[in-house]
Amino acid sequence: MMGVLNHLSTLLLLSLLPPALSHVVEKFSDVPDCEKFFMNGTTPNLPGILVNGTVQNQNRYKLICQLFKYIYRFATLYDTTNRIPVFSAYTFTGYTKGRPKDPWMIEPQLEDIKNQPDMNVYNKAATHQAADADYKYNNMSMDRGHLFPCSYAPDDAAKRSTFTLTNIVPQERSFNGGSWNDMECRVRKSLVLNCKKNNNKIEANVVTGAVPSFNNTLKERVNIPSHLWTAFCCETSKKDKWIAGAYWGENKKELNKLVLDPITLAKLYEKLKEHYHDGVVKVFPDV
Repeated sequence: MMGVLNHLSTLLLLSLLPPALSHVVEKFSDVPDCEKFFMNGTTPNLPGILVNGTVQNQNRYKLICQLFKYIYRFATLYDTTNRIPVFSAYTFTGYTKGRPKDPWMIEPQLEDIKNQPDMNVYNKAATHQAADADYKYNNMSMDRGHLFPCSYAPDDAAKRSTFTLTNIVPQERSFNGGSWNDMECRVRKSLVLNCKKNNNKIEANVVTGAVPSFNNTLKERVNIPSHLWTAFCCETSKKDKWIAGAYWGENKKELNKLVLDPITLAKLYEKLKEHYHDGVVKVFPDV
């Protein structure tokens, strides 16, 4: 009887959580509809974290196929120690304007639901991820910074799916609304103009990530990344012609207007290599 009651209480708790019930997997390739968010189905290679599609420390890093309203929307590699994503990967197919007012969500599969009966998105009982309370009233001018931007989503449901805190990092407000936002707008415009195959449909692979700082935290729980990066790659309408590029930005207060300059994938790999040692760093496979 007690086992039945525990089971029912768990189901009740899940029913009260926002519907971000995604799919935590051992490999992204386990779910074809999730694998498609990576170019040619090939995941990034980050030494010590994700190598040849395999997580190196499965207690710390979790692969999340972000499911919302029964459709896989994007993929996230999540660091449960720093309580921020390492990256989110998504397919850009065009965008719609507007921003939903849905509540923020957390990922129940990252938690021990039975032993955390008071866990919800608003408090810190979520031990393996950030909660909304970590970001509210933080007195550090830190925004909830999207890795998969809401402004890149093709429809309302896809926009709403980005409002999971597993897709969010603490981002300095002036950086988020300044050079980073300007870069996102420029990249989006370029993808719309250039990433069209012969069928004239927009399609580009994008991966956006965060580099954790050594000891800078939000409310002593959530790592404030030192840098953010993004990389994109797509096939154009011209036969066998591809375009690719990247951006790198420091997560710091911007007192004046700044502009992020584009860099090559090779340059991005050099920068990431400084943080992920002893191996090959690569976001996209060679084409």
